[in-house]
Amino acid sequence: MCFCVSVESCDSPLVSALPQSAFTSSSELSNSHGPGFAKLNRRDGAGGWSPLDSNKYQWLEIKLEQRTEITAIATQGRYGSSDWLTRYLLMFSDTGHNWRPYRQEDSIGAFSGNSNADSVVMYKLQQPVIAQYVRILPLHWNPNGRIGLRLEAYGCQYSTFDGSAHLLFRPDPSATPSNRDVLSMNFKTLLNSGMLVHMEERSGHTLTLELFRGKLLLQLRKGGPSADLHPLVSLGSLLDDQHWHHVSVERVRGLVNFTVDKNTQQFQLPESWSHSEINEGNVSFTCTESIDVPVTFASPGSFLALPWVSGGESASVALQFRTWNRAGLLMTFDLQHNAGTLWLYLSEARARLQIHKTGRIMTDITAGASLNDGQWHSLELAVRRGRLAVTLDRTDSTTASTSFPVAPDSQLFLGGCPDTEDGSCRNPFNVFRGCMRLIRTGGALVDLIRVQQMLFGNFSDLQMDMCGIIDSRCRICSQSLLSSHTFCLNRFIFSIYEASCEAYKHKGNTSGFYYIDVDGSGPIRPQLIYCNMSDKAWMVIQHNNTELTKLKVSSGINQHLAHFNYSADVEQIQAIITQAEYCEQELSYHCKKSRLLNTPDGAPFSWWVGRSGEAHMYWGGAVPGSQQCACGLQDNCVHPEHFCNCDADSKEWSNDSGLLSHKEHLPVRALTVGDINRSGSEAAYRVGPLQCYGDNNFWNAAYFNKETSYLHFPTFHGELSADISFLFKTSSSSGVFLENLGIKDFIRIELSSPTRVLFSFDVGNGPLEVKVETPAALNDERWHHVRAERNVKEASLYVDHHPGAVQKAPADGHIHLQLNSQLFVGGTASRQKGFLGCIRSLKLNGKTLDLEERAEITPGVTPGCPGHCSSYGGLCQNHGSCVEDHSGFTCDCSLSPFTGTFCHKDVSAFFKPGTSVMYTFKEPYELNRNVSAQSSSIYSDLTLRGENVSLSFRTSQAPALLLYISSYYREFLAVLLDRNGHLDVRYKLQHNRDAEVFRASGRNLANGLLHRVSVQRLTETLSIQVLRRRSKSTSLILQQSRTEGTFWLFSTYKSGEVDPEIARLNALGFTGCLSVVQFNSISPLKAALLYPDTSPVIVTGPLSESSCGSSLPTNPYAAETTHSLTGTPSTLTPISFNSLVIDSVIAVVIFVSLAALAVMARFLYRRKETFQPQEPKAGKTDDSPETPFNTDPNSQSIVSDYQKEYFI
Repeated sequence: MCFCVSVESCDSPLVSALPQSAFTSSSELSNSHGPGFAKLNRRDGAGGWSPLDSNKYQWLEIKLEQRTEITAIATQGRYGSSDWLTRYLLMFSDTGHNWRPYRQEDSIGAFSGNSNADSVVMYKLQQPVIAQYVRILPLHWNPNGRIGLRLEAYGCQYSTFDGSAHLLFRPDPSATPSNRDVLSMNFKTLLNSGMLVHMEERSGHTLTLELFRGKLLLQLRKGGPSADLHPLVSLGSLLDDQHWHHVSVERVRGLVNFTVDKNTQQFQLPESWSHSEINEGNVSFTCTESIDVPVTFASPGSFLALPWVSGGESASVALQFRTWNRAGLLMTFDLQHNAGTLWLYLSEARARLQIHKTGRIMTDITAGASLNDGQWHSLELAVRRGRLAVTLDRTDSTTASTSFPVAPDSQLFLGGCPDTEDGSCRNPFNVFRGCMRLIRTGGALVDLIRVQQMLFGNFSDLQMDMCGIIDSRCRICSQSLLSSHTFCLNRFIFSIYEASCEAYKHKGNTSGFYYIDVDGSGPIRPQLIYCNMSDKAWMVIQHNNTELTKLKVSSGINQHLAHFNYSADVEQIQAIITQAEYCEQELSYHCKKSRLLNTPDGAPFSWWVGRSGEAHMYWGGAVPGSQQCACGLQDNCVHPEHFCNCDADSKEWSNDSGLLSHKEHLPVRALTVGDINRSGSEAAYRVGPLQCYGDNNFWNAAYFNKETSYLHFPTFHGELSADISFLFKTSSSSGVFLENLGIKDFIRIELSSPTRVLFSFDVGNGPLEVKVETPAALNDERWHHVRAERNVKEASLYVDHHPGAVQKAPADGHIHLQLNSQLFVGGTASRQKGFLGCIRSLKLNGKTLDLEERAEITPGVTPGCPGHCSSYGGLCQNHGSCVEDHSGFTCDCSLSPFTGTFCHKDVSAFFKPGTSVMYTFKEPYELNRNVSAQSSSIYSDLTLRGENVSLSFRTSQAPALLLYISSYYREFLAVLLDRNGHLDVRYKLQHNRDAEVFRASGRNLANGLLHRVSVQRLTETLSIQVLRRRSKSTSLILQQSRTEGTFWLFSTYKSGEVDPEIARLNALGFTGCLSVVQFNSISPLKAALLYPDTSPVIVTGPLSESSCGSSLPTNPYAAETTHSLTGTPSTLTPISFNSLVIDSVIAVVIFVSLAALAVMARFLYRRKETFQPQEPKAGKTDDSPETPFNTDPNSQSIVSDYQKEYFI
């Protein structure tokens, strides 16, 4: 405990009278540039101090006569030179080791230096510092000169007890009780736990002030020594840093203000203490100064290399470390005699040791747990006579035997290792971010000061003699120290990942693994999770056993207990479930003479454990608390007297399966299965992955329909860090998104013009504005994303994917944002410049505001916001249509030959001889008898004067018939490959005339590559388009013919009526792949594969969906041929559907392979694109879609259903 001697003024010079021996430095340019010449306004030597090299590793240190209160600092450049500092850091210490930086308002403050060599720049410290050692660290200097410095410090003497005394405090018993008591002290320690103050009251009540794991606890015990201590309040973090901390406990009647450094918490003292006083107390103290030299690993390139001297068969390395990160390399070294490499690292907050040799793991052990709590942990690696031991915190030890010596070969790396050209030390694990101290090799303490002076070992990008982690809140920065001289500033950072699969879906992403950052800039780390994008965006969280697990009778074992470890931790899973709209998990039990819940009246044999650790006696498909299975809830159990099928104890196999969907109970953490110890008992269980869809935060929205309307929330607390993000859409040209005011401070985000978003705030230094201009107007009724951040270093603003704007904060001045009014969303307190439109997914410092809940009770504001297709409709591809949903949208692919979330997935099938598909529809003349006038009019509109046919194919067969359509009057359309692989289109529009052939491609298309064909006819114009990859031969043969007619799709195919050439090709059969087949609005192949039971299709032979028709590149070459169809106009007249009758079932037949694809139609799909030619790549592997088909019909390596999709 230290007491200050009061003086009237504290501004005396402290440096000018010191001897030269009180000055030390990292280096000196010459003897005349030494540190002893660095006194203000002196011209001795070369006129000041200059180091040998001007870089960020230099420093000047001054040892004062004793511990002193320092109130100001003044600097000056080196006399008569161009050498001066423009920016520097100020450090302090009581021992000359374990330095701490000067802090202003909880942030590390860099001081502005000089602009010339002669003027003096003085700074009064906002908070005086008590220390004996002062160190200056240059940050920037005159770019046209070197580092040069003269300085002076100002202050006064600071007296303390020397630590050898003992103080006993006894209050005067005759004194009148006071309404106010104050206890204050300063303390510092290296130990993270211990009693500071113990106070007793006459009644026996006790109040204690205790340091526990680096935090201060104020605790109360009612009654005698045997009573329990009850914590009242906890404050502080990492207080075991060997720096002085101020503590104050102030009682004003029944209220107590508990202060640690600058943080205060208030609480109510129990009634029995409200008017009590401390009658007797004992306070003891010691202030011995220990030498503690920590080192901070500040960046991915940080490492410490120490030489190793062989010590025979035994070896030991010990150290202490502290970090907030769950992973990171602690140490590594190559073993002697090329026996491998040892890696000791943090993994999932545990210490893990592995020895690798030639790609194999020879040894793998773990020790410790929760080592990322920011506390100091001791670690010791010891090897002796073939036994290897890793010990954490002196108690948790794990050992392993080795058949080879485990000792460093030549050097030991800590925290990381250098990147070498030969890759001899390539760190396969995460970098270590944190601090180490008390490093021992072979039992000897490593002198880190000698390491700092480059006299021993080697290092890179380390902060010596200080620990740079300062508070648990820094976990949100992942201990990413912001520069070599700057520490974690409690700043929030924007996440580069989305918060849910729902958000990824609305960026156009398809199924796959994505990093989910459920709380954005909050402390929960991103997690790799599988997103199953179907009609819903499902998040699938796997665990260690999702397969069906069989159980058999085991003697002496009455129960089987299974634990499930998930790919995400508890905190992540809880956040995912909370924000999800719906979650489910499959729970199945298969039984043979093995009862489950023992219904209706018995005690359950089995149960499962949920998220909170509670046991649940209901099964999948039942409701919580029911002690039933799904069949009991639905009254369809095999034996009605039981509520579960398995409870019937049948000798035949049965099962109880269903989905658990009560979010508060999920996920399943453990499962206990009983009744498996009887003869003949068998059972199997399955616990599926946790699956959730929806994002309540992503779609939490409010619609503001009046300029005077707004939502109000409690004051936003973003004193040092403000992280704000939201989406908006509007048709208005301006409006305030949100605003929060203080007495002078404020923060505001607004749309100031159709193309400008403005972020403004004031923390006491005057208003600061950050603005982003966009090339296109933002009032287009589409969703736009805004992200704004403010911290003590800078402020930034981003809108959609446009370039962001960043403004640096003033180097000096205020940094706290002091707000006291309510937070206004969608308007201002003055009700001016209100916002008209929608705001959704509003997050402040990682927490989503519930806009919909407030909108429910606020006039002029409506919860939710429709109209999502205006923003996301473009995600529906291939003529899929966007369908509005309350929370998002879906793509309707019914009129597209594609399927999938965004109508993006090809529907393909591999055909072999014997496979056929037929699509049928009613013959039009039946309409006269059986269909209403309305239906008749619909068919009347389908009189076809044109067709739109498209398909993709892949084959090595030539000749081959790809597609055939015939009409009732023997008119037809055929797409085929001739014997040379050339693509021909045959049209016959008049039954009394021969078919005409149009050559669409003059190159061989039977090359095993994927090609897409589009045939479009409108009255007399025929357009044929072939999409393919780049090829040297892209010549086209254009043929023109004069013919006229209308193509009709109502007829019956009858054998013997087919064109002889078509019949010949049909008899050859077809081997190959067909994909995305479409005729106008009908997709016959899609109907046959996906909806065979509800579509008018007939499938002959084996047919299954395949990936053989993977999509063409986005920019293939488009070869287009346009023909003119002319003839005698009077020969054919369009026939209307309403003149025909429907009675018998007639088929339009499209031949695919042996048989036909017959297609009914409405005109929908026309696809014309212009592409750039591209050469096919050579040397493809066998599983590539670019591999040509084998032309040998007996070969087994034709197209495989397992070929990979190919995208460019």
